[in-house]
Amino acid sequence: MISPKGKILIIEDDKNITELLKFHLAQEGYDVICADDGSKGLQVAITQEPLLILLDLMLPGMNGMDVCKAIRQKRATEHVPIIMLTAKNEEVDKVLGLETGADDYVTKPFSPRELMARIKAVLRRKREAAQSGVLALGQLEIDLDKHVVYVKRKEIDLTHKEYELLVALIQAKGRVLKRRDLLELVWGYSPTSSIETRTVDMHVGQLRKKIGPQARRIMTVKNVGYRFDE
Repeated sequence: MISPKGKILIIEDDKNITELLKFHLAQEGYDVICADDGSKGLQVAITQEPLLILLDLMLPGMNGMDVCKAIRQKRATEHVPIIMLTAKNEEVDKVLGLETGADDYVTKPFSPRELMARIKAVLRRKREAAQSGVLALGQLEIDLDKHVVYVKRKEIDLTHKEYELLVALIQAKGRVLKRRDLLELVWGYSPTSSIETRTVDMHVGQLRKKIGPQARRIMTVKNVGYRFDE
């Protein structure tokens, strides 16, 4: 039976640490799944889609940095929070871990109580983002109140029309929007307007350049229009 709090994946090759984490997570009401090397951990993350991942940095098979990068590149897991666990405490390692896509970083030896607090804080931030005026899709976030777009937590400089175009595509929730639909939604032109639909194509092209790897989500539907792949 799966815990009502959800599954947490531990990717750690030290059995003693794994058992310690399993005990404390079970006490908190989480269901725990484990992997003892990086490659296995990545596969489990993709197939199980856990609530959160505790990821060791020094792993056999595939190191934690590479696992983190791969998790962030997979559609099924790019939104899953990651807390890195490592014996290294140099500032450069922490920075690299966070830049790779980790949400937090805990240095061994750690206090189980502190780690549980970190887990709760990361999950709380995720819930608050979902409940606020923020659209979060993996590494792409849109603050609807501030009209600001972030990719990998870095603010992206979009024009007003590029921003409105992105929001319109996302809020369509996978439906295809015709170019004429977008002209009406974003530019306010009536369906009978003589404005050229190349305007939409030009703005989509600029938007794709600015959001980098997330551009793959904006799918062209030949001879019809565009849709946003969630």
